[in-house]
Parts: sequence; C-alpha cells; structure tokens
Amino acid sequence: MSSKGTIVKISGPLVVAEGMRDANMFDVVRVSEKRLIGEIIEMHGDRASVQVYEETAGLGTGEGVESTGEPMSAELGPGLIGSIYDGIQRPLDDIRRISGNNLARGVEVPSLKRDKKWNFTPTVKEGDIVEGGDVIGTVPETDIVLHKIMIPNGIKGTVKSIKEGEFTIDEAVCTVDTGKETKEIKMFQKWAVRKGRPYKKKLSPDMPLVTGQRVVDCLFPIAKGGVAAIPGPFGSGKTVTQHQLAKWAEADIIVYIGCGERGNEMTDVLNEFPELIDPKTGKSLMERTVLIANTSDMPVAAREASVYTGITIAEYYRDMGYSVALMADSTSRWAEALREMSGRLEEMPGDEGYPAYLGSRLAQFYERAGRVISTGSKGREGALSVIGAVSPPGGDISEPVSQATLRIVKVFWGLDANLAYQRHFPAINWLTSYSLYADSLSNWYDNNVSKDWVKSRARFMSILHDEAELKEIVKLIGMDALSANDRLKMETARSIREDFLHQLAFHEVDTYTSLKKQLYMMKLILGFNDEALDALAKGADIEEVAELPVREKIGRFKYVEEKNTDSEYDKLYVEISEELHRLLEKEAD
Repeated sequence: MSSKGTIVKISGPLVVAEGMRDANMFDVVRVSEKRLIGEIIEMHGDRASVQVYEETAGLGTGEGVESTGEPMSAELGPGLIGSIYDGIQRPLDDIRRISGNNLARGVEVPSLKRDKKWNFTPTVKEGDIVEGGDVIGTVPETDIVLHKIMIPNGIKGTVKSIKEGEFTIDEAVCTVDTGKETKEIKMFQKWAVRKGRPYKKKLSPDMPLVTGQRVVDCLFPIAKGGVAAIPGPFGSGKTVTQHQLAKWAEADIIVYIGCGERGNEMTDVLNEFPELIDPKTGKSLMERTVLIANTSDMPVAAREASVYTGITIAEYYRDMGYSVALMADSTSRWAEALREMSGRLEEMPGDEGYPAYLGSRLAQFYERAGRVISTGSKGREGALSVIGAVSPPGGDISEPVSQATLRIVKVFWGLDANLAYQRHFPAINWLTSYSLYADSLSNWYDNNVSKDWVKSRARFMSILHDEAELKEIVKLIGMDALSANDRLKMETARSIREDFLHQLAFHEVDTYTSLKKQLYMMKLILGFNDEALDALAKGADIEEVAELPVREKIGRFKYVEEKNTDSEYDKLYVEISEELHRLLEKEAD
C-alpha cells in the first residue's frame, strides 16, 4: 500500500518527510516530481527519514514523497550476465540511451530488458510436484552460462502447464496449482536486497578456491564460500589483485562491485574483461561477469545499496549450483557512506565518526558468503566467496573499518607499501597476512595435490619468519657474522620471495600457476636448500653455493609453460645434484 507525505527537511542525501504513517522501514520511495529514488531508513511516528540515491540539489520543502510499498529489491533473471549496473541495479547502458552521457535524475528503467526474448527449455512436465528452489527449465544466457529458472521461494504445488519456446521475461512460462490458487511463474523474480536468500544447509569450508596466485594458494588460501579482506594503502595493488582473482579464480560467475572507487578503475574492468579469454571456456570473461559501478563521482548514498544489490545477484547464481566470487572494491567507501548518513541522522558516533553499528553491518554482509545446499527438493551445491578490499587512510589498519573487517573475515591479505615500492607484486606481506582456513583445507591438498603440499608450505613459512629475525642480526653485526647455514637460509628465503612469491600479472605464462606447478616450484627451492645443506656439511663454500648457475634456472621455472613443467622439473632436479656434486669435487681437488 503506497503512502504519500511532504518534505520538511533536506540535508544532502537525507530527506525527512511527514505524513508517511502507512509506510514501512526500507520501503522504496519516489521523491518530488523529479521521481528521485530513495529508501526509508528511519521512522518516528509519521516522520520518515529517506536516504536518496540520487543528487538532491534543487529539491525544496513542501514537495511530495510517495512510498511504493515495496522494499529495495533486485530483479533476478536472464540478462544479468554481461550487464553493468549502478548501485541500485539500473542498467547504465539503457540510462545512457535515454539521457546521454550525463546521467539524468529520476530515470525509470527496468533492471532486466523486457523486450528481449529468451529460449526457454523446460526440465519438468505437467503433473510434477515442485517447491521453492526447484529448477523448472533452463535458458542459455551466454555461451558459457546456462541460466536455471527456479520456482520462487514460498511456492509449492503441482505443475499445471509449462511451455517451451522463446519468451520475454514478463511472459508466464509455467503455472503451478498450490491447492488454494494457480500461480504464474515468469522467468524472473524479485528479492529484497537486504535479506539473505535462504538455503537448506551450510557446508564446512574444506575446499580451496584455487586462484592461480602463488602467494594466495600456497601461503594464505581462501576456501570456496570463504571470506577474505585485502587492506592496503593507495597504490599497493588492491584493485589489480582483485582483477587477477576475478580473471583466474575457480569460479563460474564473477560479480564485481566498484563501490566508490575511481571511474577509471571500472573503465579498466569494462575494457579488459571483454578482451580477456577465459582459460576454462575460450570465451570472453565478460560472458560470466556482472558489474556494479557506483564510482566516487556518483551519489554517496547509493554506495550503501550497491553491496547488497551485488551480493543478492551473487546468491541467486549460487542457488543455481554455481561457484560465485564476489569482489567488493572497496568496503571503506561503503563505510564512509554509512558514516555520512549516520551524521545526517544525528546519531551518536562511534570511533572516528563511524556509526556504532558499523561492525554488525559489515558482519551482515560477509555472513551471506558460504558453500551451501540450495533450497528445493533436489538441493544443489553452490558457493559464494566474498573478497573485500579495504582502503585505510595511509595504510593504517588500526582504523575502525579494517579492525571491524578483521574480526569477521578468516583470510587477511595485508598489502605492504614498501613491497609495492620495491615492485614486488602481489605486495602481500607474508609476515602480517594469515589464513584461518589453512588447517581445514589440508586434507583436500593431501588428497588432490600431494602429501608434500602442507609440509612444504609450513617450511616456506618457517624460512620466511627466520629470515625476518636474521635480518635484524645482519643490521646489527653484518652478514659476515652469520654461520654458513644461516647464510643459506637467507639465500633460500630470497629465492622464495623473488622466484615464488613475486608474480607478474601481465606475463602470459606467469599470470596463472596451477597447483601442480606451484608444488614443483616449492620442491625445487626446498630441494636445493636441502642438498646445499649437505654440501656445506661436507665442506662446500657458501659463496660458491649461492652463485651456482642452477639457481637462475630455478628462478626462471615460473616462466615454463604448463605443458613442459614435468620434463623441466625432472631435468632441474638432476641439475641441482650434479652442480653441487661438481662443486664438492672441485673443493676436494
């Protein structure tokens, strides 16, 4: 039921209206004759505080506010993939056609195109019993995504009729007799974005989300359905790291939310993704990507809606049984939108002016991730992994958004400005980062990669931590004071850093490394370390061990193509033994 009121106060994106007694919290409203979109975020009697998602310049008191009687909802159906939306799921290409390059206010366009026809193939027949979450048919949305049309939640009954052929999303393709009434099922459904979509069961995070990025897969893995944060200062590589994960992570669908970031970064995504060839399918990466752009020059309030819109779309594809990866860049800008609205509402501020409920809002967002069994009589397994970038001012992670995020997420990829200045990318600091999934994923690595994986990872971490301690000693008394074994440990750590952890995002081979190749790289570095220790015990000189030509070849192994890794690995392992053996013979002579 709609409710009409009158504006009594305007404060930036906040509009207060009186006479809204029949409206509800989180109802979508239309403000003034310009039909600006807003959402009720606070109610006091008949006074409603409205968060307006468009520029409010030129509004005056006394103008009308009308509630639509519905909460902010996303349209879910064929046509999402390949689209670029603003924060409230308005398609930017359609708005541009109406208003030109400068986005006009109050434009009303449907989120999904109503005139496009989709080829619907039924998977159930008349007389079948169906319930919410059951798949009744499929639509080839792109060359690589088969869109599954599901019964909306809350409907259960017998299929009365079902059609096959080409339909628009507004046409009914199926009717279901619930016993009380006959429900028409269309190819799209609506879902309130602030409410998580239901599922039957949440599964434990015991499978990794393989990304092909060595520092992530080896040292700080994320589980399928897991949550991770990438905090870091300006220029340390948050966006490039998220682009890499979007390109290479083992996910069927990517939802990329540009929340308050600069417009040129979203332009990069728009230009790059259609040209990138998906390694799994050979098709354009855009054919499995949904983009939500709410850049820094767009209205601040819409940032708050953009993360909910994005995660609702991601949950919808998860319910189809797909593995979905959601990138939020960046949650700090979203938190700033919360802070601005909280200030306008004159709420009691928390740390640094952020609202006291910042932590709970972040938790509500991240907890919608997970690997689940979907609703329906034949539940499907789907996963939604969430990776959020955090942009703390000056890289200071003691600020409230970083701290609130760290209390929630299980993986912390801490980007380091010093590593970025040294051109070491990804600039993930191995001393401050962590993954709480590592132990629960160890069985998967044992069974699917090798029993040596977990042991090699533990040794890598140990050597890198030992190197940090040895560096302090070297600063005080110089490298010459170290024993030969400690000097070797420093050399091995350098090899881990420069040859393994350093990865070129723009190199055609090095941009992605399979788990098998990562294991080979670990074994070569540790194999050289172990054989060199033996050689030192037999009298070899550490300077000559460090200068052996085979070390250069171990470093270049990352540029070997996947198809040649087996033969190259065997050859290098033999070469390590031969060169150290020749060195010992020379010492003996």
